[in-house]
Amino acid sequence: MTELTRQMELLLRGAVEVIHQNELESKLARSLKEKRPLRVKAGFDPTAPDLHLGHTVLIHKLKHFQDLGHKVIFLIGDFTGMIGDPSGVTETRVPLTKAQVQKNAKTYKQQIFKILDRKKTTVAFNSKWMNPMGAQQVIELCAHYNVARMLEREDFHKRYREQKPISIHEFLYPLIQGYDSVALKADVELGGTDQKFNLLVGRDLQRDFGQEPQVVLTTPLLEGTDGVRKMSKSVGNYIALEDRPADIFGKLMSISDAVMLRYYELLTTQDLGHVKAVHPMEAKLALAEQIVARYHGTGAARSAKEEFQQKFRQREFPAEPDARVTLTQADVSNPAVPAMTLVELVAHTKLVPSKSEARRLIVQGGVEVDEEKRTDPNASLTLEPGHQYRLRIGRRKFAIVEFRV
Repeated sequence: MTELTRQMELLLRGAVEVIHQNELESKLARSLKEKRPLRVKAGFDPTAPDLHLGHTVLIHKLKHFQDLGHKVIFLIGDFTGMIGDPSGVTETRVPLTKAQVQKNAKTYKQQIFKILDRKKTTVAFNSKWMNPMGAQQVIELCAHYNVARMLEREDFHKRYREQKPISIHEFLYPLIQGYDSVALKADVELGGTDQKFNLLVGRDLQRDFGQEPQVVLTTPLLEGTDGVRKMSKSVGNYIALEDRPADIFGKLMSISDAVMLRYYELLTTQDLGHVKAVHPMEAKLALAEQIVARYHGTGAARSAKEEFQQKFRQREFPAEPDARVTLTQADVSNPAVPAMTLVELVAHTKLVPSKSEARRLIVQGGVEVDEEKRTDPNASLTLEPGHQYRLRIGRRKFAIVEFRV
């Protein structure tokens, strides 16, 4: 395998689209020949204080370029952050204050070096070239794009068609993001699939300013822990880098097997064939331990794993429960249609001192029937002959209740 092939293989892993792949190959070949690293840029608006795993998909792709010897530029959009990215939104974002942006930017600088090499990473702020711009220069920048092109953008087009307001300042966002590529002389820009329009504006502006257009590489939007919607703090399906190690571990262990493979593909460089060959539980444990170790250290990862396994063992239904109860027709009010309220069922186990205690536990979510939490003490359960109902009462009490005719 040639060095060019090796680089292309790593850089295309997990990528959704490359515009254009032949351009990337050409730039890499020239870089190897001239021993000149490519300038690779990715921008992040500091709109919230914490980065989550969804953000790290791009940062890991930056790390791939960095590991191959290229120059990585982590661009903090402290200027664009005060405008608000219109990508994927149905209404105008509320702009952040300068103080909010600066505070969030500080936390970003602390978190990114858990992945990137601090000594080999350039951190840039787009306020450096945007703040000094006068009105004349901003007008000249705006002259490089027209309204018709802006309205080709899907989210703008949809809002225009639905007669939802679009503020003029929102048109500035893709222009400024595109100009960032001019200011940084970017060879490659990375972004999520929702950033495609903004990234292409960068190519257009670089041509206008006499530069070779950057290659655009888009990465997927990482699904959250629900496995459906993209990871987002507003949705609540996120795993933040600053979460407690035990919380990160537990959240990763809760994802589906399909999402686990997705996380392996986008957040690691491990061989997916090897991952698929091992038991899903073992693969998930290894993923959770690896992710926690990356952001909190190996000691924290080991402790989080031990804590999870202890809780998991406690949740396993024991072979010998605390009580085995057999109910007959004499225990139900209507033998023709045998049924019993949940509070009565729990009381029959004699693992609680009274019906009132049983009711309290149920209401507080401390009772499971066949691994399903039940919170209505008056709910009626139809008793099926021969079925063994597995009850978890509180944290450490277990019972099997069977109805026999």
